[in-house]
Amino acid sequence: MVSNSRWPWLVVAVPLLAAVLFPLLLNRPADVASVVVYCAHDSVFADTILRDFEQRTGIRVDVRYDEESNKSLGLTSLLLKEQGTPRCDVFWNNQTLGTIRLQKAGLLQPCEERVFARIPRQFRDPEHHWCGFSGRLRVWIVNTDLQDCSADVVASRLQSQDLSRVSIAIPLFGTTLTHYTELCHELGLAGLQEWHASLHQRGIREARGNGAVRDLVAEGVCELGLTDTDDVFAAIDARKPVDMLPYRLPGGRTICIPNTVAMIRSCPHPREALALIEFLLSEETERRLAESPARQIPLGPIAAESLPEDVQRLLPWAADSTNPAQAADMDSVCLEWLTGLYNQSPAVNRP
Repeated sequence: MVSNSRWPWLVVAVPLLAAVLFPLLLNRPADVASVVVYCAHDSVFADTILRDFEQRTGIRVDVRYDEESNKSLGLTSLLLKEQGTPRCDVFWNNQTLGTIRLQKAGLLQPCEERVFARIPRQFRDPEHHWCGFSGRLRVWIVNTDLQDCSADVVASRLQSQDLSRVSIAIPLFGTTLTHYTELCHELGLAGLQEWHASLHQRGIREARGNGAVRDLVAEGVCELGLTDTDDVFAAIDARKPVDMLPYRLPGGRTICIPNTVAMIRSCPHPREALALIEFLLSEETERRLAESPARQIPLGPIAAESLPEDVQRLLPWAADSTNPAQAADMDSVCLEWLTGLYNQSPAVNRP
């Protein structure tokens, strides 16, 4: 027992401390809700959306972005490594094939169908493991100072025996890998190999990525190249003399590559993850991505006349697109062949 004569200050101090601290303890907020996001979409576009979600909901967003230098592995490989003890709640991918790889590995948690209902079935998993939104198209970027931007002119140019002024990205990763996988699905592996060999025999110029393809064409080093719509818009905004045409597969369809979002199985914060997924699949988010410099194409219903003119132009092309999941069975076949090919072949016509 404490003697009042020995520590007289305690007689006053303890009641005062209790009077101050007890109400604070009663009103102490619970742990702040949070969600962990692995995001392969460009941070310059994704971060404002994630921070807006954070501000509106009070759910803290911890985000890890992909590394441009590591696209061949990226966040898909990291999620596979972490599958025993998942840290991530939501995977925001910038394409479909890597997401489907995770689904096949059993890493994705299915959501209720209502969460995906706004998006057309063509762009979502029938078992509700992942859903697409806000797509890009594979397109020809054309330097209009060097040639006309017309389908006939481009087709004629591609029949030339000299393709040294035509560019394509190395197809080991990103949307060029998706492009090759779509061709593999349509032509078969032998047909894809023949197509690839023909391009290289005629001297097509390989670049390290879609942005490099864009720059080669924008600066007039190449006349045309294969890239994505967001890269073309970056060149247009920089006032480069470029325009675009949709790339069409031999069967006539276009290639639309949506963002995808999925919840990781056994993730630490499933409630918060679901809230973020619903936010990303909303009309508001698709509209914001359409109005961004990337001009991504909404997949869910939005009045066309309310969209930027640049995006309105893309809507008919996107309507002709393939189902991005149908080629997924050829993903591993295509990647295995390409990995072997590029590991044993010297660089050819690469800037």
